[in-house]
Amino acid sequence: MSSTLESPSPLNNPSQRTSGLSVLRMASAGEASRRVAREIGSLIRHRASQHRNCVLGLATGSTPVRVYRELVRMHREEGLSFHNVVTFNLDEYYPIKPDAAQSYVRFMNHHLFDHIDIVRANVHIPRGTIELEAVPGYCRDYDELIASSGGIDLQLLGIGRTGHIGFNEPGATRDTRTRMVKLDDLTRLDAVKDFGGIEHVPLLAITMGVDSILQSRRIRLLAFGEHKADIVQRAIEGPISSTIPATYLQTHGDVQYLLDDAAADCLSSSALGESV
Repeated sequence: MSSTLESPSPLNNPSQRTSGLSVLRMASAGEASRRVAREIGSLIRHRASQHRNCVLGLATGSTPVRVYRELVRMHREEGLSFHNVVTFNLDEYYPIKPDAAQSYVRFMNHHLFDHIDIVRANVHIPRGTIELEAVPGYCRDYDELIASSGGIDLQLLGIGRTGHIGFNEPGATRDTRTRMVKLDDLTRLDAVKDFGGIEHVPLLAITMGVDSILQSRRIRLLAFGEHKADIVQRAIEGPISSTIPATYLQTHGDVQYLLDDAAADCLSSSALGESV
């Protein structure tokens, strides 16, 4: 199937907020996840009806697992086909082998790709085994491949306690593209459980940049739990700053935060939109 290039959601001045940010306070993490999965399913079917590919930007970690579980259910029980889907994952640890227990290749296979009919050639995850000197060229190629695929129709995001999106840690500027980054100490501490000790957590990662993410036509960010409440409030209501890279989402034309009660707890009433 073909994929016609479309313009991303309109951006205003990159330092200014747009009216394109909305916040949904959901009854539960499960309800939020199912809502996003239904939106993805509708988008896939709509693109298929046009004989076009649907390009998805995917995330890892515990937050999107329920979304993937629902997509697998929709595939098995409702006949949702992923034959016309092209995926690009946000990031990967570096260095890491694809069969390592902590690799995002293994994560995505376990939670989604092994259970659906996606064409494996259409799956793209940053390579954690690329030679160091080849990384800059590889990262440029990753962005170019996204563009040549028609751009990302819907980007799924979580948010880290540092305010990172992907592995764009504090200090990342709005114009960053896919590249190698040094992981923040707090991000590495959050990964200790997976790696069995801080000494085993990689220092580096390959990540899509802030600008790479903002080129997506739609962005859906999920955040659950009281430990996310403070950073969610700062990302939505705070000033746009490289100190909290998620604040750059305020400049996008179609971004939606889907939160449970705990994650929405610090938001002002004016920031909260629909309760579902």
